[in-house]
Amino acid sequence: MLAIKRLLFQVMTIGCLISSAIGQQIQSRIYKSIDTTQLSMMIYTPENLNEGQTAPAMIFFFGGGWNGGNINQFRPHAQHFSSKGIICILADYRVKSRQGTSPFEALKDAKSAIRFIKENATQLHIDTLKIIGSGGSAGGHLAAAAALCDSFNETIDDLRISSKTAALVLFNPVIDNGPGGYGYDRVGPAYKDFSPLHNISAGAPPTLLLLGSEDRLVPVETVKYYKKVMEKVGSRCDLFIYQNQQHGFFNADKEPYYSLTIAATEDFLISLGFISKD
Repeated sequence: MLAIKRLLFQVMTIGCLISSAIGQQIQSRIYKSIDTTQLSMMIYTPENLNEGQTAPAMIFFFGGGWNGGNINQFRPHAQHFSSKGIICILADYRVKSRQGTSPFEALKDAKSAIRFIKENATQLHIDTLKIIGSGGSAGGHLAAAAALCDSFNETIDDLRISSKTAALVLFNPVIDNGPGGYGYDRVGPAYKDFSPLHNISAGAPPTLLLLGSEDRLVPVETVKYYKKVMEKVGSRCDLFIYQNQQHGFFNADKEPYYSLTIAATEDFLISLGFISKD
């Protein structure tokens, strides 16, 4: 009889542990309605995250020159880093090919997405002190500009909520939009408020920059200068240059560089205390 009672207690205890765990979830949330457009994000919640527990979050912005692209670009990254205990978010935003918009609307959307996850952090189980902005190419620009640039905010946003993230992981980002830089033909004189390179200031979040040496859109000299400016204001900037690699070298179909950049990102996040070393 005692053995049966012990067995029942063990079953009940296991049941409580199972019921208290959220389990891996993939959910879609609309984070913004603007004009006739609804913008959504896919949220990957790690397994074994308990009710009341919070975790770091990593929000990804796809590349495509603010002209196209979609959230599938960083789906493998989201799946990987959610397995490491990070809540991963793939955010859609307005682009020229679908909504006929400019790069400025894209930046407004990126800021709105970050504000949304901060505003809903309790429900999403996010630690707001450990949000990582990430993206590739123009998406890398959006992640950086959302953290560094004060201008280009949606009027419907709660501007009391900062769009600054705690860290940045940038895959061949177009970080210089000034004269001679990427996108100047579209942003013009507004680059002074739009370009991450031109808005670095004290308190800039620690940043990981990943670039191919043969990138035709982002010169190696540009990222080296970005690192220099970051360090001048007292902010950390880790730079990895992958020899003989071109723009987009980090994507999931570009082994071994996908795995190499994943490993570099893990090391960076471990050093910040955002994930644990296996």
